[in-house]
Amino acid sequence: MLIAFGDISWLAVIVAFVPYFMLGGLWFTVFFKKQYFESLGKSWLDQEKPSALFIVGPAVCTFIITIACAMLMAMINIQTYYELVVFTLVVGLGFLVSNTVNIAINPNIPHPMYYGAISGSYHLVGLLIATSILYLMG
Repeated sequence: MLIAFGDISWLAVIVAFVPYFMLGGLWFTVFFKKQYFESLGKSWLDQEKPSALFIVGPAVCTFIITIACAMLMAMINIQTYYELVVFTLVVGLGFLVSNTVNIAINPNIPHPMYYGAISGSYHLVGLLIATSILYLMG
């Protein structure tokens, strides 16, 4: 069964997106700031002011992830919180964490597994928050 954009709750998508995106801001600038910079081989003391791309880009990506999850959850008809947790783990580990680690494995990221652990864990926590909101508001 396919689902159209009009079949999902856009209010739920927006409400789910906001804490997922805001968590990213806190995750990388407050909770794990030093560790994040270390994973990139940089000192957190030498940070530069980020350009708009480093705020707008993750916002757009997080919004798209939230829409995709809302559509997938509707398509597979999540009925229980247990099903939601399994769905979140499959999507989170199967796509977001593994893709984050895969992208990090390149010569420009000196500590790819460290980076993957920091960024991947953000996605797991943020995704669980977002999918829980989608589930509760759905």
